[in-house]
Amino acid sequence: MTIQVLNGANLGRLGTREPSIYGDTTYAELTALIEKTARDLGVGVLVRQTDDEAELLHWIHAAADTGDPVVINPGGWSHTSVVLADALAAVEAPVVEVHISNIHKREEFRHHSYVSSVADGVIVGLGVQGYVMAVQWLAAEGTT
Repeated sequence: MTIQVLNGANLGRLGTREPSIYGDTTYAELTALIEKTARDLGVGVLVRQTDDEAELLHWIHAAADTGDPVVINPGGWSHTSVVLADALAAVEAPVVEVHISNIHKREEFRHHSYVSSVADGVIVGLGVQGYVMAVQWLAAEGTT
């Protein structure tokens, strides 16, 4: 199995998009960090980002079909997409939701995530280290 790390809308803009909220780590640096973490743990990982919700849904369906665990940062779709939550509910392997910022300390509309109700774990507000923790947890769970 491979840990699927799936990133939603605007995450490809990391490093330049609101660095006071999301930090100055670029998406390429985040990908390298996740891949190094997986290598160090001896697990497979596939890191992807899209600004197209349909593409993200296809990736989730593929993870469900292969039995792969998922780390997901849906970005703003967390707060708007019941369809995304429905797709993740079909993933039988563990799902960990990650948010770089603490969504509970931000605008009211960000306080609710449809994804959280179907995730096995949620990591918010710990910056890009949240991804590292998610991959470490999945590796420790022996799902890979």
